[in-house]
Amino acid sequence: MFLGYAIFGVCTVYCATINLEQDVLSITTCVRLQDVNLLLELEVSHSSKHRQNFYSSMTMINHSEDDESLTKPLGRCSVFYYGIGHMLNDITSACWFTYLLVFLTDIGLSPSDAAVVMLSGQVADGLTTIFAGELIDRFGHFKVWHIAGSLLVAVSFSSVFGGCLPCKLIGSDSAMLQTIGYSVFAAIFNVGWAATQVSHMSMVNCITLNSTSRVVLASCRNAFTMVANLSLYAVAFVVFNIVGAGTPAAVENQYRWIAYISIFIGSCFVVVFAIGTREPRLKLEAHVKGYVRISWMYWFKKILYHQVALVYVLTRLVTNVSQAFLAFYVINDLQMSLSSKALVPAIIFVCSFVVSILLQEIKWTSQRLKGIYTAGGLLWVLCGIGILLLPRNMNAYMYILSIFIGIANALIMVTGVGMQSVLVGRDLNGCAFVYGSLSFMDKMICGVALFILESYQRSTPELHNCSPSYHSFSLNRYALGLVPAVCALLGVIVTCSMNLQTPILVPLEEPLLG
Repeated sequence: MFLGYAIFGVCTVYCATINLEQDVLSITTCVRLQDVNLLLELEVSHSSKHRQNFYSSMTMINHSEDDESLTKPLGRCSVFYYGIGHMLNDITSACWFTYLLVFLTDIGLSPSDAAVVMLSGQVADGLTTIFAGELIDRFGHFKVWHIAGSLLVAVSFSSVFGGCLPCKLIGSDSAMLQTIGYSVFAAIFNVGWAATQVSHMSMVNCITLNSTSRVVLASCRNAFTMVANLSLYAVAFVVFNIVGAGTPAAVENQYRWIAYISIFIGSCFVVVFAIGTREPRLKLEAHVKGYVRISWMYWFKKILYHQVALVYVLTRLVTNVSQAFLAFYVINDLQMSLSSKALVPAIIFVCSFVVSILLQEIKWTSQRLKGIYTAGGLLWVLCGIGILLLPRNMNAYMYILSIFIGIANALIMVTGVGMQSVLVGRDLNGCAFVYGSLSFMDKMICGVALFILESYQRSTPELHNCSPSYHSFSLNRYALGLVPAVCALLGVIVTCSMNLQTPILVPLEEPLLG
């Protein structure tokens, strides 16, 4: 059922991108033919002594044409190919945040050791984003970074969930060796993940100068993030119901299958992205013309940079912390069935996917970015209150809460990333640093937050013998309800204080779903 939703989502976005691409190509062809005729008339009418003026006219027209083409709305195929480029990262990230802590504690690691593994990956991710962003700004080559990072993710992720490789080589299953082994491969996986993420996110501002198309690219990317998450939970639902999990070895077998299938699905989309997406023209032109690279201090002196960074980090705290503790909450606190570990997250991401697609129809302005983020943040606050107060005998209402959580996640994620595009604007030679530095703060702060929360997991009360109407304020409730709600509220406050400059928007010639 979930895989059907995922396939439907992919088909919806793909079919919706074809007609506009044809329209844009037709219009572009007509414009170029008109320019050729104009140049021929100029050449015939000018004598040889005026040929220099002619070539100057030709250069001006070509620059005008290039600038006009870069501000035109993107075609649907371009949006589609870009949107699927992060699928491998997204499907492995969903498995990382949803199941890593559950997996490690199920195979016998203590919550504190599991938190160390999570933190090692987040620290490696955060540090890599800084270096990757700086190198991409210096040398470009987005696709090279993207493909190299994707290969590293595909090779290393199976070892994160495929059992402790050093333990098998040495022949020991000590807790310390397991923690070290999983931490090493978690770090390697996150190095590749960060390189792929920074290169893919910073592409947006170098693909087009059209502000609406930039938000649409971010929205499409977010929509396929939901498809990736939904695909993971479909795979997990099937595996949890087919493969038994009575022993730690059986648990490892379950997650090994989930990891292998996830890697295969994500890799297929990476191949399509690599074939269908060209290296962004704007970055190539910037290197050819020798544009000066923007200093870090340029960004640090901008108040808007710090505001956007704070909003983005708070947004990622909302999504990552809630995703990491969702499975603990539905199983331990609400006493729901094991399949709910896949079903509840699936509902969240179905709703997020639908909302992300609908957001592509909006003609974006700065005020709409702020307004929609505020709506999503306030909706998350209400969902957090519901999670805190929901008793076990009313656990069926968690499915209803999941719908609103999915809507809120889409609203804040799409607009949060859209604010980054507004921040970068036309400062293309610093775009990778912006995305890399913001991702660095996100990874480090989320890693520390998850480490602290998971370290106190052992002190949570046992709920199995509690009354069904009893809603103990356990760590899981605080982590899933209180922490994201507070972060969402802070994000709303910072967003309302922003002074976003409304860019000049060129609306899409045809809606993506038309």
